[in-house]
Amino acid sequence: MAAMKLATLNDGTRDGQLAVVARDLKTAHIADGIAPTLQAALDDWDFIAPQLDALYQELQAGRARRPFDFDPARCMAPLPRAYQRVDGSAYVSHVEPAHRARGADVPPSFPEDPVMAQGCSDDLLGPMDDIVLAHEEWGIDFGAEVAVVTGDLAMGATPDDALQQVRLLVLANDVTLRHLAAAELETGCGLLQSKPATAFSPVAVTPDELGDAWRDAKVHLPLRATWNGRLVGQPDTGADMAFNFAQLVAHLCKTRKVRAGTIVGSGTVSNQDASRGYACIAAQRGLETSETGAAVTAFMRFGDTIRIEMLDAKGKSVFGAIEQTVKRLER
Repeated sequence: MAAMKLATLNDGTRDGQLAVVARDLKTAHIADGIAPTLQAALDDWDFIAPQLDALYQELQAGRARRPFDFDPARCMAPLPRAYQRVDGSAYVSHVEPAHRARGADVPPSFPEDPVMAQGCSDDLLGPMDDIVLAHEEWGIDFGAEVAVVTGDLAMGATPDDALQQVRLLVLANDVTLRHLAAAELETGCGLLQSKPATAFSPVAVTPDELGDAWRDAKVHLPLRATWNGRLVGQPDTGADMAFNFAQLVAHLCKTRKVRAGTIVGSGTVSNQDASRGYACIAAQRGLETSETGAAVTAFMRFGDTIRIEMLDAKGKSVFGAIEQTVKRLER
């Protein structure tokens, strides 16, 4: 598989314009001569990917014909709308406290089967789009995650099959409205109103671009969450992942085909080691409740900011940063 970074630039259309981005995230090159959109590239990946890789290599070597400065503010989500988005819960240290906090038991099947839920996929946010909501009393919580974008998979695909179809990786901010979630869970139909639009990193990267950090179908790097300018968590995304991405994608294939462009999230990243901090506020509130009997940390307010970013072993940004501000909906 090719090593490269891809982005979607806002050109006023629904699906944006595909671009190749340099490894250092400083320059980019329009790729619409190869594929107009990222979804088009995913639909014919075996033919398109080598051409994108060739352009990426030219950009890296300084031989690209029309490079320009890369600006994350111009980016939409790598896939501004997806045929399918699902979210797993691959971290036991997140699943157990989350269930305890609402007085529920962890499903008995969890050690063998991932917890997974369908998410909204028609309105995916760019890395610097605001989190726009009507009421801060809904309990606004960020959720730092890693996600993969797949190729086509047949029903009943194995984890080995699934691993071969992991095309790209992205970062995500899976916002949850905690005070709406409890009532929705009681219906037994899952979360809907409590899951507003999810934001994604400026670039998507191929697994090979991660080098040694991609192994065992996991990303072995810390994911940094900075809330109002303060670093609140940097959990290692590979350390305590109970189900890797191959297993998560294969689980999705149990009763259905999976189409190219499906996004599968890891769920909020969490480590057993509490000193690594937290990637969602609910995790911190759960820890406070278990230690002192009461949650102290409040949820997000209008004007709050959240930054989610992953740095490589040399301290360089891999995906670029998600940087969002919580704003009040103006009717």
